[in-house]
Amino acid sequence: MDKKLVEALNRQLVAEYYSGYLYLQMAAWLERRNLKGFAHWMKIQAREEACHASIFFNHLASRGAEVVLDKIDAPPNAFKDIADVFEATLEHERSVSRSIDRLVELAFEVKDHAARILIEWFVTEQIEEEASASEILEKIRILGKEPGPALLAMDSSLAGRAFSLPAPLAEK
Repeated sequence: MDKKLVEALNRQLVAEYYSGYLYLQMAAWLERRNLKGFAHWMKIQAREEACHASIFFNHLASRGAEVVLDKIDAPPNAFKDIADVFEATLEHERSVSRSIDRLVELAFEVKDHAARILIEWFVTEQIEEEASASEILEKIRILGKEPGPALLAMDSSLAGRAFSLPAPLAEK
C-alpha cells in the first residue's frame, strides 16, 4: 500500500475513535441532565464510531499495512444547552465528511481501488450521519428555548434507537 494512504487511513482510524470519545462525553453531559434518550442516542453513535475505527483497522491489517494507534485527544465536556450539543455533533460529522472526501481523493491519486471502494462506503455513511444529526438539531430548534413536554417526548423517542453492526463488519 502507498505510504501516504496508510498514514492517512491510520489518522482516520484514530479520528474515528476520537468521534466515539466525543459522543461518549456528550452522552455523559446529557445523562447529567436526565435526558436518557438523548444520551442513549449518543452512546449508539459512540459504538458506531468504534466500529468505523475497526473497519479501517481491519482493512489496513488485511493488506499487510502497519496499524498505528496514536493518542486520542480529550473531547470538550461543556455545552451551553442541548442545541449546542447537536450543533457540535453536526459540525463534527461535517468535518469527518471532509476527511473522508480527502481519503477518496488520495485513494484515486495513488490508484488504490480496494481502499477507494472501502472509503466510498464511508461517503454514503457520512451522508446518513449528517442527515441524522441535522434532523435532531432542527427538531430541537423548532422546540425553542423552552421545549418542555415536547423535549421529553423527543427524549423518549431517541431512547428507542437500536445499534446495528455496520455492513463492512457484518460481512466478515
